[in-house]
Amino acid sequence: MRIADKIAARQTFSFEIFPPKGEFPLEEARAVATELAADRPDWISVTYSAGGSGNSANTVPIASSIEHELGVTALAHLTCLGSTRADVDAYVSGLVDAGVENVLALRGDRAPGREAIDFEHASDLIEHLRALGSGLCIGAACYPEGHVESPTEEESFESLYKKQEAGADYLVSQLFFDNEDFYRFREKCLRHRVRLPIVAGIMPFTSVKQIQRMAFTCGASIPAKVVKRLVLAGDDPADQARAGVEYACEQLVDLAANGVDGLHVYSMNKPAVAHAAHETLLACGYLGA
Repeated sequence: MRIADKIAARQTFSFEIFPPKGEFPLEEARAVATELAADRPDWISVTYSAGGSGNSANTVPIASSIEHELGVTALAHLTCLGSTRADVDAYVSGLVDAGVENVLALRGDRAPGREAIDFEHASDLIEHLRALGSGLCIGAACYPEGHVESPTEEESFESLYKKQEAGADYLVSQLFFDNEDFYRFREKCLRHRVRLPIVAGIMPFTSVKQIQRMAFTCGASIPAKVVKRLVLAGDDPADQARAGVEYACEQLVDLAANGVDGLHVYSMNKPAVAHAAHETLLACGYLGA
């Protein structure tokens, strides 16, 4: 089923999985997906890495398995930086042959040896996907605190508008730790003519090092209330991870109560994290049993 149709019908709930890299067995990824599917999310997204990182070839098989073996809608990621039109066309053909009809169109992170070939921006990729006439439902990324490479807020919203006009059906946000940032972003989208549904993406922090890395690479600000949670958790890694999951669950409940279009959990291949989010929302009455 098309994810845009699901979002139009109700507030959605979804997870993300990272396919294995290198020699890491696909069976383990399928096992993780099976556990995620047990909570009956509206979809499970499957990441894609270009530029030789090792897991892009696994995206379609895992997405197909989620769709046809687990009976859950799959959202296959596609990054275009470093890819040719022929690369993208072959990937789309594989998706269509596998019966996967949802794709998240992304530019991808810049890295040495991964330069623009035929696609400079995600909006270029979206426009090409639409021109192919494959019938794919296309999602795109958005950034509640602005894209790290956008020098001004105006430029960040202009990029979002281009994605909308190129043919994106909905947006999925990058992680954020202060829901007020998301609510302000949602209001600003309307002022900048961006009217697509926006799914809120939440990633539980699991350690001090992880949250520092995310702040640097994603540009996500770390509010004082998160720092206090980490201080109270102390040095024990298990306590830090527990504090992160609890905080993320509180974010999800607040977002659900404030009528966001969807809730997406970056569960980091940890079914226990996804299950905690599901149980919290279920207990608060935001999910059907």
